[in-house]
Amino acid sequence: MPRQESFDTTIKQERAVLVGVITQGESEAKVQEYLEELEFLVDTAGGITEKIFTQKITTADRATFVGKGKLEEIQAYVRSEEIDLVVFDDELTPSQIRNIENELEVKILDRSNLILDIFASRAQTAQAKAQVELAQLQYLLPRLTRLWTHLERQKGGIGMRGPGESQIESDRRIIQTKISILKEKLKLIDKQNGTQRKNRGQLIRVALVGYTNVGKSTIMNMLSKSDVFAENKLFATLDTTVRKVVIDNLPFLLSDTVGFIRKLPVHLVECFKSTLDEVREADILMHVVDISHPNFEDQIRIVNETLKELGVADKKTITVFNKIDAWKSESGQEAESLTLDDFRNSWMGKHNSPAVFISALNKENLEELKQLVYEQTKAMHTVRYPYDNLLY
Repeated sequence: MPRQESFDTTIKQERAVLVGVITQGESEAKVQEYLEELEFLVDTAGGITEKIFTQKITTADRATFVGKGKLEEIQAYVRSEEIDLVVFDDELTPSQIRNIENELEVKILDRSNLILDIFASRAQTAQAKAQVELAQLQYLLPRLTRLWTHLERQKGGIGMRGPGESQIESDRRIIQTKISILKEKLKLIDKQNGTQRKNRGQLIRVALVGYTNVGKSTIMNMLSKSDVFAENKLFATLDTTVRKVVIDNLPFLLSDTVGFIRKLPVHLVECFKSTLDEVREADILMHVVDISHPNFEDQIRIVNETLKELGVADKKTITVFNKIDAWKSESGQEAESLTLDDFRNSWMGKHNSPAVFISALNKENLEELKQLVYEQTKAMHTVRYPYDNLLY
Protein backbone atom coordinates (compact mmCIF):
# COMPACT_ATOMS: atom_id res chain seq x y z
CA MET A 1 0.00 0.00 0.00
CA PRO A 2 1.55 3.34 -1.08
CA ARG A 3 2.48 5.74 1.70
CA GLN A 4 0.18 8.76 1.88
CA GLU A 5 1.95 12.10 1.98
CA SER A 6 0.81 14.61 4.58
CA PHE A 7 0.62 18.29 3.82
CA ASP A 8 0.74 21.19 6.28
CA THR A 9 -2.40 23.23 5.58
CA THR A 10 -1.81 25.81 8.31
CA ILE A 11 -1.40 29.39 7.13
CA LYS A 12 1.84 30.96 8.26
CA GLN A 13 1.39 34.28 10.05
CA GLU A 14 3.42 36.98 8.37
CA ARG A 15 5.80 38.75 10.73
CA ALA A 16 5.65 42.52 10.51
CA VAL A 17 7.55 45.61 11.58
CA LEU A 18 5.67 48.90 12.05
CA VAL A 19 7.08 52.35 11.32
CA GLY A 20 5.78 55.76 12.40
CA VAL A 21 7.18 59.27 12.54
CA ILE A 22 6.69 61.97 15.16
CA THR A 23 6.50 65.26 13.27
CA GLN A 24 5.98 68.80 14.49
CA GLY A 25 2.62 69.27 16.15
CA GLU A 26 2.28 65.59 17.13
CA SER A 27 3.06 64.19 20.55
CA GLU A 28 4.89 60.93 21.12
CA ALA A 29 1.87 59.59 23.03
CA LYS A 30 -0.48 60.33 20.13
CA VAL A 31 1.80 58.61 17.59
CA GLN A 32 2.09 55.63 19.94
CA GLU A 33 -1.72 55.43 20.00
CA TYR A 34 -1.81 55.47 16.19
CA LEU A 35 0.78 52.67 16.07
CA GLU A 36 -1.17 50.56 18.58
CA GLU A 37 -4.17 50.84 16.27
CA LEU A 38 -1.93 49.93 13.31
CA GLU A 39 -0.81 46.84 15.25
CA PHE A 40 -4.48 45.91 15.72
CA LEU A 41 -4.97 46.35 11.96
CA VAL A 42 -2.06 43.99 11.26
CA ASP A 43 -3.55 41.46 13.68
CA THR A 44 -6.93 41.79 11.95
CA ALA A 45 -5.24 41.15 8.59
CA GLY A 46 -3.69 37.95 9.96
CA GLY A 47 -0.16 39.14 10.74
CA ILE A 48 1.87 39.50 13.91
CA THR A 49 3.85 42.59 14.90
CA GLU A 50 7.42 41.89 16.04
CA LYS A 51 8.76 45.42 16.55
CA ILE A 52 7.74 49.08 16.26
CA PHE A 53 10.11 51.79 15.03
CA THR A 54 9.52 55.51 15.50
CA GLN A 55 11.53 58.58 14.53
CA LYS A 56 11.27 62.23 15.46
CA ILE A 57 11.65 64.36 12.32
CA THR A 58 10.46 67.77 11.19
CA THR A 59 8.87 66.38 8.02
CA ALA A 60 8.81 62.95 6.42
CA ASP A 61 11.71 62.29 4.02
CA ARG A 62 10.54 62.71 0.42
CA ALA A 63 12.57 59.73 -0.78
CA THR A 64 12.32 57.14 2.01
CA PHE A 65 9.81 58.63 4.51
CA VAL A 66 12.27 58.06 7.40
CA GLY A 67 15.86 59.22 7.60
CA LYS A 68 18.82 57.25 6.23
CA GLY A 69 20.03 56.15 9.69
CA LYS A 70 16.60 54.92 10.77
CA LEU A 71 16.13 53.06 7.48
CA GLU A 72 19.47 51.28 8.02
CA GLU A 73 18.36 50.35 11.56
CA ILE A 74 15.10 48.90 10.19
CA GLN A 75 17.03 47.09 7.45
CA ALA A 76 19.37 45.43 9.97
CA TYR A 77 16.44 44.19 12.07
CA VAL A 78 14.43 42.99 9.06
CA ARG A 79 17.37 40.93 7.79
CA SER A 80 18.44 39.50 11.15
CA GLU A 81 14.90 38.52 12.19
CA GLU A 82 13.71 37.47 8.70
CA ILE A 83 10.73 39.85 8.76
CA ASP A 84 8.12 39.39 6.02
CA LEU A 85 6.74 42.92 5.68
CA VAL A 86 7.17 46.47 6.89
CA VAL A 87 4.05 48.61 7.46
CA PHE A 88 4.15 52.41 7.58
CA ASP A 89 1.46 54.30 9.49
CA ASP A 90 1.05 56.98 6.81
CA GLU A 91 0.31 56.78 3.11
CA LEU A 92 3.49 56.48 1.06
CA THR A 93 4.06 57.88 -2.41
CA PRO A 94 4.86 55.45 -5.26
CA SER A 95 8.50 56.59 -5.28
CA GLN A 96 8.83 56.17 -1.50
CA ILE A 97 7.51 52.61 -1.71
CA ARG A 98 9.92 51.83 -4.55
CA ASN A 99 12.93 53.32 -2.75
CA ILE A 100 12.14 51.65 0.58
CA GLU A 101 11.51 48.31 -1.06
CA ASN A 102 14.84 48.50 -2.91
CA GLU A 103 16.60 49.05 0.42
CA LEU A 104 14.75 46.56 2.63
CA GLU A 105 13.98 43.91 -0.02
CA VAL A 106 10.72 42.88 1.67
CA LYS A 107 7.06 43.68 1.08
CA ILE A 108 6.21 47.29 1.94
CA LEU A 109 2.69 48.38 2.90
CA ASP A 110 1.29 51.68 4.10
CA ARG A 111 -1.77 52.19 6.30
CA SER A 112 -4.10 52.69 3.33
CA ASN A 113 -3.00 49.49 1.59
CA LEU A 114 -3.39 47.52 4.83
CA ILE A 115 -6.94 48.79 5.40
CA LEU A 116 -7.82 48.04 1.76
CA ASP A 117 -6.52 44.50 2.24
CA ILE A 118 -8.67 43.98 5.36
CA PHE A 119 -11.71 45.28 3.50
CA ALA A 120 -10.97 42.86 0.65
CA SER A 121 -10.92 39.91 3.05
CA ARG A 122 -14.13 41.04 4.81
CA ALA A 123 -16.29 41.94 1.80
CA GLN A 124 -19.19 39.49 1.36
CA THR A 125 -21.83 41.03 -0.90
CA ALA A 126 -21.46 42.00 -4.55
CA GLN A 127 -21.67 45.66 -3.58
CA ALA A 128 -18.94 45.51 -0.93
CA LYS A 129 -16.65 43.47 -3.20
CA ALA A 130 -17.11 45.94 -6.05
CA GLN A 131 -16.51 48.91 -3.74
CA VAL A 132 -13.30 47.41 -2.35
CA GLU A 133 -12.01 46.36 -5.76
CA LEU A 134 -12.65 49.87 -7.11
CA ALA A 135 -10.78 51.41 -4.17
CA GLN A 136 -7.86 49.01 -4.63
CA LEU A 137 -7.58 49.70 -8.35
CA GLN A 138 -7.65 53.45 -7.73
CA TYR A 139 -4.88 52.98 -5.15
CA LEU A 140 -2.86 50.71 -7.46
CA LEU A 141 -3.12 52.87 -10.58
CA PRO A 142 -0.32 55.35 -9.75
CA ARG A 143 1.75 52.44 -8.35
CA LEU A 144 1.40 50.24 -11.43
CA THR A 145 5.08 50.54 -12.45
CA ARG A 146 6.31 49.29 -9.05
CA LEU A 147 3.92 46.40 -8.99
CA TRP A 148 4.78 45.38 -12.56
CA THR A 149 8.49 45.32 -11.67
CA HIS A 150 7.94 43.09 -8.64
CA LEU A 151 5.31 40.65 -9.90
CA GLU A 152 7.68 37.72 -9.34
CA ARG A 153 7.65 38.48 -5.59
CA GLN A 154 3.87 38.57 -5.19
CA LYS A 155 2.99 35.26 -3.60
CA GLY A 156 -0.13 36.36 -1.75
CA GLY A 157 -0.50 37.24 1.91
CA ILE A 158 -1.30 40.54 3.62
CA GLY A 159 -1.71 43.38 1.15
CA MET A 160 -2.14 41.07 -1.84
CA ARG A 161 -5.83 40.12 -1.59
CA GLY A 162 -8.49 41.62 -3.80
CA PRO A 163 -8.02 42.34 -7.51
CA GLY A 164 -4.97 40.09 -7.72
CA GLU A 165 -2.37 39.67 -10.44
CA SER A 166 -4.87 39.56 -13.31
CA GLN A 167 -5.55 43.28 -12.82
CA ILE A 168 -2.08 44.31 -11.68
CA GLU A 169 -0.39 42.84 -14.75
CA SER A 170 -2.72 44.81 -17.01
CA ASP A 171 -1.61 48.15 -18.36
CA ARG A 172 -2.93 51.53 -17.17
CA ARG A 173 -5.57 51.76 -19.90
CA ILE A 174 -7.11 48.38 -19.05
CA ILE A 175 -7.20 49.23 -15.34
CA GLN A 176 -8.92 52.53 -16.11
CA THR A 177 -11.48 50.63 -18.17
CA LYS A 178 -12.04 48.25 -15.25
CA ILE A 179 -12.52 51.22 -12.92
CA SER A 180 -15.17 52.63 -15.27
CA ILE A 181 -16.98 49.27 -15.39
CA LEU A 182 -16.98 49.01 -11.58
CA LYS A 183 -18.33 52.55 -11.21
CA GLU A 184 -21.22 51.71 -13.55
CA LYS A 185 -21.85 48.46 -11.66
CA LEU A 186 -22.00 50.34 -8.36
CA LYS A 187 -24.39 52.90 -9.84
CA LEU A 188 -26.74 50.05 -10.79
CA ILE A 189 -26.44 48.41 -7.34
CA ASP A 190 -27.02 51.78 -5.68
CA LYS A 191 -30.13 52.31 -7.78
CA GLN A 192 -31.43 48.87 -6.76
CA ASN A 193 -30.70 49.63 -3.11
CA GLY A 194 -32.54 52.93 -3.42
CA THR A 195 -35.59 51.06 -4.70
CA GLN A 196 -35.37 48.63 -1.79
CA ARG A 197 -35.23 51.52 0.69
CA LYS A 198 -38.37 53.02 -0.86
CA ASN A 199 -40.12 49.65 -0.63
CA ARG A 200 -39.50 49.45 3.13
CA GLY A 201 -42.48 51.67 3.70
CA GLN A 202 -42.56 54.71 5.92
CA LEU A 203 -41.07 53.23 9.06
CA ILE A 204 -38.76 55.38 11.18
CA ARG A 205 -35.12 54.51 10.43
CA VAL A 206 -32.43 54.23 13.09
CA ALA A 207 -28.78 53.77 12.09
CA LEU A 208 -25.95 52.52 14.28
CA VAL A 209 -22.77 54.55 13.77
CA GLY A 210 -19.45 54.74 15.57
CA TYR A 211 -15.76 53.96 15.52
CA THR A 212 -14.81 50.48 14.40
CA ASN A 213 -14.92 47.72 17.04
CA VAL A 214 -17.11 49.54 19.57
CA GLY A 215 -19.86 46.90 19.70
CA LYS A 216 -22.39 48.08 17.08
CA SER A 217 -23.05 44.58 15.74
CA THR A 218 -23.51 43.18 19.26
CA ILE A 219 -26.12 45.86 19.96
CA MET A 220 -27.71 45.14 16.58
CA ASN A 221 -28.03 41.46 17.50
CA MET A 222 -29.44 42.28 20.92
CA LEU A 223 -32.12 44.72 19.70
CA SER A 224 -33.17 42.85 16.57
CA LYS A 225 -32.59 39.31 17.87
CA SER A 226 -30.71 38.60 14.65
CA ASP A 227 -27.32 36.98 14.03
CA VAL A 228 -25.11 39.70 12.57
CA PHE A 229 -21.42 38.74 12.58
CA ALA A 230 -19.64 40.30 15.58
CA GLU A 231 -15.97 39.84 16.41
CA ASN A 232 -13.23 41.62 18.38
CA LYS A 233 -11.53 42.70 15.16
CA LEU A 234 -11.45 45.97 13.25
CA PHE A 235 -14.02 46.18 10.44
CA ALA A 236 -15.79 42.94 11.39
CA THR A 237 -18.84 44.37 9.61
CA LEU A 238 -18.54 45.82 6.11
CA ASP A 239 -21.95 45.33 4.58
CA THR A 240 -24.89 47.34 5.85
CA THR A 241 -27.46 45.14 7.59
CA VAL A 242 -31.06 46.31 8.03
CA ARG A 243 -33.53 44.63 10.39
CA LYS A 244 -37.08 45.41 11.49
CA VAL A 245 -37.28 45.93 15.25
CA VAL A 246 -40.42 46.17 17.39
CA ILE A 247 -40.37 47.68 20.90
CA ASP A 248 -43.72 47.86 22.73
CA ASN A 249 -45.67 47.44 19.47
CA LEU A 250 -43.73 50.28 17.80
CA PRO A 251 -41.89 49.06 14.68
CA PHE A 252 -38.83 50.75 13.18
CA LEU A 253 -35.88 49.83 10.95
CA LEU A 254 -32.44 49.41 12.49
CA SER A 255 -29.29 49.40 10.31
CA ASP A 256 -25.71 48.48 11.19
CA THR A 257 -23.03 50.28 9.15
CA VAL A 258 -19.28 50.08 8.56
CA GLY A 259 -17.22 51.50 11.41
CA PHE A 260 -15.16 54.65 11.05
CA ILE A 261 -11.43 54.95 11.70
CA ARG A 262 -8.78 57.68 11.62
CA LYS A 263 -6.78 58.08 8.39
CA LEU A 264 -9.39 56.13 6.43
CA PRO A 265 -8.15 55.92 2.80
CA VAL A 266 -9.86 58.54 0.65
CA HIS A 267 -10.60 55.91 -2.01
CA LEU A 268 -12.64 53.90 0.50
CA VAL A 269 -14.56 56.94 1.71
CA GLU A 270 -15.54 57.73 -1.88
CA CYS A 271 -16.41 54.14 -2.79
CA PHE A 272 -18.48 53.48 0.35
CA LYS A 273 -20.65 56.58 -0.01
CA SER A 274 -23.48 54.44 -1.38
CA THR A 275 -23.31 52.15 1.66
CA LEU A 276 -23.38 55.19 3.92
CA ASP A 277 -26.66 56.27 2.34
CA GLU A 278 -28.26 54.30 5.18
CA VAL A 279 -26.75 56.89 7.53
CA ARG A 280 -27.88 59.80 5.38
CA GLU A 281 -31.44 58.55 5.12
CA ALA A 282 -31.76 57.59 8.79
CA ASP A 283 -34.12 59.56 11.01
CA ILE A 284 -32.16 58.83 14.20
CA LEU A 285 -28.49 57.98 14.71
CA MET A 286 -27.27 55.76 17.55
CA HIS A 287 -23.66 56.79 18.11
CA VAL A 288 -22.03 53.83 19.89
CA VAL A 289 -18.92 54.65 21.94
CA ASP A 290 -16.47 52.20 23.54
CA ILE A 291 -16.17 53.95 26.90
CA SER A 292 -13.44 51.49 27.97
CA HIS A 293 -11.06 52.73 25.26
CA PRO A 294 -8.46 55.11 26.73
CA ASN A 295 -8.95 57.53 23.83
CA PHE A 296 -12.70 57.29 23.35
CA GLU A 297 -13.01 61.10 23.31
CA ASP A 298 -10.78 61.22 20.25
CA GLN A 299 -12.87 58.47 18.64
CA ILE A 300 -16.04 60.49 19.31
CA ARG A 301 -14.42 63.48 17.59
CA ILE A 302 -13.40 61.43 14.54
CA VAL A 303 -16.91 59.98 14.16
CA ASN A 304 -18.51 63.42 14.54
CA GLU A 305 -16.15 64.85 11.92
CA THR A 306 -17.02 62.02 9.53
CA LEU A 307 -20.74 62.55 10.11
CA LYS A 308 -20.23 66.24 9.38
CA GLU A 309 -18.48 65.37 6.10
CA LEU A 310 -21.49 63.20 5.21
CA GLY A 311 -23.83 66.12 5.96
CA VAL A 312 -25.71 64.34 8.77
CA ALA A 313 -24.23 65.99 11.87
CA ASP A 314 -27.55 67.72 12.63
CA LYS A 315 -29.58 64.49 12.84
CA LYS A 316 -31.18 63.42 16.10
CA THR A 317 -28.51 61.38 17.89
CA ILE A 318 -28.58 58.99 20.85
CA THR A 319 -25.14 58.42 22.38
CA VAL A 320 -24.72 54.85 23.60
CA PHE A 321 -21.72 54.44 25.89
CA ASN A 322 -20.93 50.74 25.64
CA LYS A 323 -18.56 48.46 27.61
CA ILE A 324 -19.09 50.17 30.98
CA ASP A 325 -18.03 46.89 32.60
CA ALA A 326 -14.48 47.47 31.31
CA TRP A 327 -14.28 51.22 32.04
CA LYS A 328 -11.36 52.63 34.02
CA SER A 329 -10.63 56.24 34.89
CA GLU A 330 -7.25 57.86 34.29
CA SER A 331 -6.53 57.46 38.00
CA GLY A 332 -7.26 53.72 37.83
CA GLN A 333 -10.79 53.82 39.27
CA GLU A 334 -12.78 50.85 37.96
CA ALA A 335 -16.42 50.51 36.87
CA GLU A 336 -17.39 48.48 39.95
CA SER A 337 -17.02 51.59 42.08
CA LEU A 338 -19.52 53.59 40.00
CA THR A 339 -23.29 53.33 39.82
CA LEU A 340 -25.36 54.03 36.71
CA ASP A 341 -26.35 57.34 38.27
CA ASP A 342 -22.66 58.22 38.58
CA PHE A 343 -22.23 57.61 34.86
CA ARG A 344 -25.39 59.57 34.01
CA ASN A 345 -24.29 62.56 36.10
CA SER A 346 -20.78 62.58 34.69
CA TRP A 347 -19.63 65.01 31.98
CA MET A 348 -20.07 62.15 29.49
CA GLY A 349 -23.78 61.94 30.19
CA LYS A 350 -24.40 65.67 30.53
CA HIS A 351 -22.58 66.69 27.34
CA ASN A 352 -24.00 63.96 25.12
CA SER A 353 -27.72 64.07 25.92
CA PRO A 354 -29.67 61.94 25.31
CA ALA A 355 -27.20 59.29 26.43
CA VAL A 356 -27.35 55.82 27.92
CA PHE A 357 -24.65 53.67 29.55
CA ILE A 358 -24.67 49.92 28.88
CA SER A 359 -22.67 46.73 28.63
CA ALA A 360 -23.94 44.88 25.57
CA LEU A 361 -21.69 41.93 26.37
CA ASN A 362 -23.07 41.52 29.91
CA LYS A 363 -26.57 42.69 28.92
CA GLU A 364 -26.41 45.44 31.53
CA ASN A 365 -28.93 48.33 31.44
CA LEU A 366 -30.39 47.22 28.12
CA GLU A 367 -33.94 48.04 29.21
CA GLU A 368 -33.00 51.71 29.59
CA LEU A 369 -31.50 51.64 26.09
CA LYS A 370 -34.67 50.10 24.65
CA GLN A 371 -36.83 52.63 26.49
CA LEU A 372 -34.75 55.55 25.19
CA VAL A 373 -34.87 54.28 21.62
CA TYR A 374 -38.61 53.73 21.98
CA GLU A 375 -39.21 57.26 23.28
CA GLN A 376 -37.13 58.91 20.56
CA THR A 377 -38.68 56.80 17.81
CA LYS A 378 -42.20 57.34 19.12
CA ALA A 379 -41.70 61.13 19.30
CA MET A 380 -40.62 61.20 15.65
CA HIS A 381 -43.40 58.82 14.62
CA THR A 382 -45.99 60.97 16.42
CA VAL A 383 -44.95 64.06 14.46
CA ARG A 384 -44.83 62.24 11.12
CA TYR A 385 -47.97 60.16 11.57
CA PRO A 386 -50.29 61.99 14.04
CA TYR A 387 -53.24 59.72 13.16
CA ASP A 388 -51.35 56.67 14.44
CA ASN A 389 -50.99 58.08 17.98
CA LEU A 390 -53.83 55.98 19.34
CA LEU A 391 -51.83 52.83 18.55
CA TYR A 392 -49.04 53.61 21.03
